[in-house]
Amino acid sequence: MKQNIGTVDRVIRLIVGTVTIAAGVYFQNWWGAIGLVFIATAAIRVCPPYILLGVSTCKTKDSE
Repeated sequence: MKQNIGTVDRVIRLIVGTVTIAAGVYFQNWWGAIGLVFIATAAIRVCPPYILLGVSTCKTKDSE
């Protein structure tokens, strides 16, 4: 699949995922599992909702 997550978006997803998992562990509930979605999309650099909406935060090289 074509990557559609840029570097800044990827870092934000990693931070939000880590904080969400930590909050889930701290409060001892299952909501921390949602953090795995953020970390997974950051790892594979593909966001399915972005594909549906035609959005991409990944920089592309201009063809000359």
